[in-house]
Amino acid sequence: MKTKLYFTAIMILGYMGISNAQAQNPECMTNLSIYTEHVKVKNYEAAYTPWKMVYETCPALNRANFIYGKRILKDKIKKSSGAEKDGYINDLLALYEGSLKHFPAKTKKANVLIDKVLLKYDNKMIADDEIYSTLSTAFTEDRDNFKNPKALYLYFSSLVDLHGAGKKELQEVFDVYDNVNEKIEEENIKLTDIVAKLLPKDEAGTLTSKEKKRLKMATINSKSFGKIAGSIDSKLGALADCSNLVPLYQKSFDAKKGDIKWVKRAVGRMFSKECTDDPMFKKLFEVQVALDPSADAYVYEGTLKQKSGDTKGAIASFDKALGLETDAKKKSKIAYKVATIYRRGSKSTAKKYAQKAINANPSNGKAHLLIANLYATSANQCGTTTFEKRAIYWKAAEMARKAGRVDPSLSSRANKSAASYNAKAPTKEMIFTAGMAGKTVSFGCWVGGSIKVPNL
Repeated sequence: MKTKLYFTAIMILGYMGISNAQAQNPECMTNLSIYTEHVKVKNYEAAYTPWKMVYETCPALNRANFIYGKRILKDKIKKSSGAEKDGYINDLLALYEGSLKHFPAKTKKANVLIDKVLLKYDNKMIADDEIYSTLSTAFTEDRDNFKNPKALYLYFSSLVDLHGAGKKELQEVFDVYDNVNEKIEEENIKLTDIVAKLLPKDEAGTLTSKEKKRLKMATINSKSFGKIAGSIDSKLGALADCSNLVPLYQKSFDAKKGDIKWVKRAVGRMFSKECTDDPMFKKLFEVQVALDPSADAYVYEGTLKQKSGDTKGAIASFDKALGLETDAKKKSKIAYKVATIYRRGSKSTAKKYAQKAINANPSNGKAHLLIANLYATSANQCGTTTFEKRAIYWKAAEMARKAGRVDPSLSSRANKSAASYNAKAPTKEMIFTAGMAGKTVSFGCWVGGSIKVPNL
């Protein structure tokens, strides 16, 4: 029987890698096979004793000691309380460290540190200082593998709380905010690229089962990053208001003006918070142009020209920015920035640049949402009858829904917008009275195009 279990363990767990030296222990091999069979059917209680024997005697025998050990100990933690629960928590913390010690090539440092923080956080065993210092180490030393949305939020949130307690400077808050948001954007780009590739096949009904799973996971993970991004912005709150930004940059300017990364982030933040009327924005912008006359610099130049009333000069600067940028996704972001500038003025110009953003990157959901808003706010200018004017909301809702499909991180916001627009569209009674069910409404205003009226 023991011989049979020995070879079963080799066949089942061989892909995880078995330590030759520890594989010489027949009892370890037998118990390894026993507990893995229990774990496979989620009988963690029965798996605990044989797992514990293998883990303590032959920890490096197989990665299953750590992969399955997490499940076993988490089950113990869930079903215990008091001192017993604390003991299992400490066992799991030690197991995380053991995984890095015995299988360093297959264990990511960021994942270990994140797992330890989340375990302590979920069990109210950790303070902000430890959360921030541990996750800061994970982020700075293993950034590529720092992908957990909840951990990204805790990393930033704990810092904001430490700043509120007078333990951290505001500049550090902004630096980490930028770093975290850049990471969120990087990860979401990877996910939306997957969505962009698979969405046409999904709409055509030609996805394989493997592709369906991949699309589902990319959509779920993108939504998670979207929620975390919103929570991080909320946590930053008023700290990024112009009243805080201007004096901070005035104070740091002389020491930091040669640091292009700091300058670009300062200009970008003041731009996004609409602090462009302050002289400090122009001062920082001029330094950026001198250090790095990039495409972004011409966006800011165009903004200053527009504010001074030089519309023609502004458009020239914006178009120069787009012409300079060769990266499609960066070009899309620039076009979107320009579109937001014009949204309160010329809706048709705003749409033109938003469409350029979409042409450069079809996954730019923000550009889709902007166009939806432009449509919705033009209801009174499009159409001659009340029905025609309200029909524009269907077109707005259609564009909002598309935003959520191409960029799932925006799905919550997109769905709310679509629901709001649909609520303002013609009712069933209006469709019936006008005799428009199933017909097409064309828009002769700047919006252009048409929309098919729903059937009753």
